[in-house]
Amino acid sequence: MKAEGHQVERRLGQFKSVVKTAGIKLTHQRLEIFRAVASSVEHPSAEAVYRAVQTTMPTVSLDTVYRTLWLLMDLGLITTLGPRQDSVRFDANLEPHHHYLCVRCGLVRDFKSDELNALRIPDTVNRFGQVVSAHVEVRGVCARCARELAEAPAADNLSHQEVRESADDE
Repeated sequence: MKAEGHQVERRLGQFKSVVKTAGIKLTHQRLEIFRAVASSVEHPSAEAVYRAVQTTMPTVSLDTVYRTLWLLMDLGLITTLGPRQDSVRFDANLEPHHHYLCVRCGLVRDFKSDELNALRIPDTVNRFGQVVSAHVEVRGVCARCARELAEAPAADNLSHQEVRESADDE
């Protein structure tokens, strides 16, 4: 799924401005890597960005993609989500929002919530350091996976906990 055109253009404008202000060279590879993240609502992994960029830039390396993504994060142009199965996910949506994450297939979706935005950060967190931002990552089973689980034979529906418990009984 792709982000709306006006969102992508706004993000690209912000990218160009931040890179220029930071005195960093605006290369075609950096632009295309950022465009891949900025135009996706899937919160792509570095590997997914690499595959997307490779279609138009076959000589780009996975190392270049990783280095560029970490640079973009350092510049405050993207954030990370995760970790999920040894893979960091990247997000160019810097507007206040939260995430829904399917624990079965890895689907990630943005959502907004005034109620969650109003949550008070506990005072105990301040002992760890200064809070810069906070967002909620809601984990669950997406509708598609729930349908697949409902249609699967009963043995396939065992939770990870049930599998561990049955293994402990043996």
